[in-house]
Amino acid sequence: MFPSLLFTDGSCMIDRRMGIHGHPLEIQALFYSALRCSREMIIDNDGSRNLVRAIDNRLSALSFHIREYYWVDMKKINEIYHYKTEEYSHDASNKFNIYPEQIPAWLVEWVPDEGGYLIGNLQPAHMDFRFSIGNIWAVASSLATPRQAQNILSLIENKWDYIIGEMPLKICYPALEYEEWLIITGRDPKNTPWSYHNGGSWTTMLWQLALACIKMGRPELARKALEVAEKRLSNDRWPEYYDTRTGRFIGKQSRLVRTWTIAGYLTSKMFLENPEMASILTCEEDLQLLEGCACALTKGG
Repeated sequence: MFPSLLFTDGSCMIDRRMGIHGHPLEIQALFYSALRCSREMIIDNDGSRNLVRAIDNRLSALSFHIREYYWVDMKKINEIYHYKTEEYSHDASNKFNIYPEQIPAWLVEWVPDEGGYLIGNLQPAHMDFRFSIGNIWAVASSLATPRQAQNILSLIENKWDYIIGEMPLKICYPALEYEEWLIITGRDPKNTPWSYHNGGSWTTMLWQLALACIKMGRPELARKALEVAEKRLSNDRWPEYYDTRTGRFIGKQSRLVRTWTIAGYLTSKMFLENPEMASILTCEEDLQLLEGCACALTKGG
């Protein structure tokens, strides 16, 4: 029923219970990127033609599904707010039977007039509105449209204190708190609110942010995030992650001198000094692929 990958909780970078089971964005962005890479590696001949066709069909369906149904901005939130429920037909506007009451209070004030993002998860009767790092890779891999990619970076810039703060960048926003944290994580002492995978800050993700910003012609955004990290990373002895709403404290169980923290920083710096190298790891919009996409999104969208 879904072109996206079904997934159990705790089977990705967030490797503990965080309520992201189903079809989380991070997994779909990595899946899309893997399909794009496999398509480049397969030699198109009589023996592989059916496989190439199957990959193209999955890519087309997946890109439509994410771009159309995961995207939220002020316009989309207003649309969800007026959804009618229990609609069952091909022309239903509320295809996943989402209740308007599922729009969380924080989202109404948080989303800016300019900008938007891909939500963390989507299933029948459920939308997880959390912002996640899957957005960064959706930009780098061209899972998001060019317009959506620019809006994602605009949202990061607009909500700098929330996503970057004193140490880039949040693995997800916001954190699970209070009863939600008790029920979903099972009182997980490592995933307390604004710690570890529950709204913690992970500097290893800087390289993905640098890729996305360079790809979209906005390297100054990545440089600004790198400057924030440079103020403390070395003095703090390259921690694994940071805690609190703004990433002010070294994570309470954070290991020091972590290879992936150092590598994320060095790779970001290398890409910004040599932006032409970013093309090695990014994908451009595939217009031929879009021709098979059944959505109404324009090629320039």
